[in-house]
Amino acid sequence: MRRSRTSKPGADKPRTAKPAADKSRTSTPGAAKPRTARPGAAKSRTTAKPRTGKGTSPAAAPAPKRPPRLRRLPGGPSGRGGGSGTPAFLAKARRAWDRPLTAYYLILGGSLLLTVLGLVMVFSASQIEALQSGLSSTYFFRKQLVAAVVGAALLLLASRMPIRLHRALAYPLLAVSVVLMCMVQVPGLGHAVNGNRNWIYLGGPFQLQPSEFAKLALVMWGADLLARKRSRRMLNQWKHMLVPLVPVGLLLLGLIMLGGDMGTAIILTAVLFGLLWLAGAPTRLFAGVMAVAAVIGSLLIMTSPNRMARLTCIGATDPGANDQCWQAVHGIYALASGGWFGSGLGASVEKWGQLPEPHTDFIFAVTGEELGLAGTLSVLALFAALGYAGIRVAGRTEEPFVRYAAGGVTTWITAQAVVNIGAVLGLLPIAGVPLPLFSYGGSALLPTMFAIGLLIAFARSDPAARAALAMRQPALRQRVRRRLAGVRTNTMRRRADRRPSGER
Repeated sequence: MRRSRTSKPGADKPRTAKPAADKSRTSTPGAAKPRTARPGAAKSRTTAKPRTGKGTSPAAAPAPKRPPRLRRLPGGPSGRGGGSGTPAFLAKARRAWDRPLTAYYLILGGSLLLTVLGLVMVFSASQIEALQSGLSSTYFFRKQLVAAVVGAALLLLASRMPIRLHRALAYPLLAVSVVLMCMVQVPGLGHAVNGNRNWIYLGGPFQLQPSEFAKLALVMWGADLLARKRSRRMLNQWKHMLVPLVPVGLLLLGLIMLGGDMGTAIILTAVLFGLLWLAGAPTRLFAGVMAVAAVIGSLLIMTSPNRMARLTCIGATDPGANDQCWQAVHGIYALASGGWFGSGLGASVEKWGQLPEPHTDFIFAVTGEELGLAGTLSVLALFAALGYAGIRVAGRTEEPFVRYAAGGVTTWITAQAVVNIGAVLGLLPIAGVPLPLFSYGGSALLPTMFAIGLLIAFARSDPAARAALAMRQPALRQRVRRRLAGVRTNTMRRRADRRPSGER
């Protein structure tokens, strides 16, 4: 009997397979899905639109649940700033400003623009000076162009050198600078220009000013010295912070002042103060060193009639009895006659013998006369971009040498630009320093471009910037390959589309 109950298919079928009601209640998947696990119904209740046409009314249909609203940018319904576009533009500018390669592009682009614009202005401002000296009208421009090409090579070399090699070059560069400044005082080797004995003739039309290289030497050597002492935790004591940095700085200042170059001494003092500030010198120590420097500078100014005359020309509007303020006043005349957009390139009037040194110390005045307020503000904006980028590189790095060197170079370039432009504007005494990357002079351009290469190398050494550059190089290569492939394809299509002319 047990065998017949289990083996008969006819007896078991009505109990397990035939009842439709039990199957629909318990095991039918189509009936259980609307209550528990049917995704289509749940989706229609939450996101699908209610049906209103075929047999269902809008009142009976469930209300759709709205998705969460996205937060939009202020300024308009589209999130792009609405009518004015100011908030969205500021947000995009802030995001672009915070990118890892911002400092790298600011340093590279700002320095190249200043150098190119400086070449143009040197060509325009030096023509009359060269013709009055019996030289070719492009004499000074050609020399500056050669110096710019050599400086570009130095910039590329410095930007590709590793940081440890920069540190290794600091001590030899300092020693060479000291030896060259000592050679300036040797009779027969040194040469005086405008009352300052700080030049060495190299033969022919080439000459060298060693004090310009002393700025770069002090920056690199001081940064390496402070970095070594910081690694040994010796900067907490004031004697290790001052010695031997301040004595070596005073040695360089003494050699420069033997030649009478007060302007270069001011820039070197600013670099020394910048290094002490970056090293974390206490306020009392910093104020004491600054007070001593102010006393020494005041004594040097009061003991020289020429320097006192320059000090009295601040804000002068009249050349004076003996024309002692002639250069300062005619610099103001040049700036005032420029207007908003200037008189045009080559149309300066003051460079025709009225303004002394139009292509060196007072090239900013000729720029204001020929390019107007727009040109001078552009130059100021480029120097401001360089200063900001240098401060950003110094503030975002964890390497002590990079911080000190970047801060020293930034102090050097910005201080020299402020002293030069302030003298042209009549706000500071005429110090006789060139405008960095802009004025004529290969001795000033070469170390400055090498220092710019230092900043570029430091900006590239940041981990985020290094990663961004590594990601952009393959993309750039692919883009170049695509363009080359497109050019080849277009060339082949043109050749295929050419029809034979029938001529032989």
